[in-house]
Amino acid sequence: VQLQASGGGLVQPGGSLRLSCTISGFTLDYYAINWFRQAPGKEREGVSCISSDSASTFYANSVKGRFTVSRDNAENTVYLQMDSLEPEDTAVYYCATDTLSNCRGVGRPAGMDFWGKGTQVTVSS
Repeated sequence: VQLQASGGGLVQPGGSLRLSCTISGFTLDYYAINWFRQAPGKEREGVSCISSDSASTFYANSVKGRFTVSRDNAENTVYLQMDSLEPEDTAVYYCATDTLSNCRGVGRPAGMDFWGKGTQVTVSS
């Protein structure tokens, strides 16, 4: 089982990025996927979650209205569209799964079974 986050980079405040989480080794159809982030010196925090059938999505209050999570099960990929980025969004972003079909809110790091390598997002002018 492998997850790989990609799409990070340097962007100015107010800009946008789209992160991708590509899954291999299992069928994405059955599992909810979570996004987490970790800023320097801070604990890893939940950002978003999307259920296996895309019927439910959850967002941290800090990103609600700016970030949108989606998935393409046929492509085994989950996306995180990030708009109106702020310097406070600077972090390493990770995708993960607890191998359940439904989300438990944005999720807790300790509850995840599989993690992907992160991708760095830097918001700076």
